[in-house]
Formats: sequence, C-alpha cells, structure tokens
Amino acid sequence: MAKKSKGNRKQVILECTEHKESGMPGTSRYITTKNRKNTTERLELKKYNPILKKVTVHKEIK
Repeated sequence: MAKKSKGNRKQVILECTEHKESGMPGTSRYITTKNRKNTTERLELKKYNPILKKVTVHKEIK
C-alpha cells in the first residue's frame, strides 16, 4: 500500500521566466516539492533550460 502523507509537503511546478520573454516555442518546466510550513512564499530556483541551453530562473506557478 502507498504511504499516506501528512500534508506538509506540496507538489509545485516551476516554469522558466526567460523562456516566455524570448518568444521561442515550447516551455521549460520542472516538478518538485516544497514544505508549506517553512516556505510560504513562491519558490524560485535556478534550473537548466534545455531549449535555451543555459541555466535560468524558474518560478513557481499556480
């Protein structure tokens, strides 16, 4: 059986900010989890964008 989660960790989607501005087709998105109690604000991480072929800032959406 699957383990039941306590509800503190939430799955979030990170989307590239520079890719939208470049006008190129496609999107660069990553899925990760964050602790809702410790990190209440939106998450920002530097991740690799394979379409632009460089490391860019990815922000949490939704």
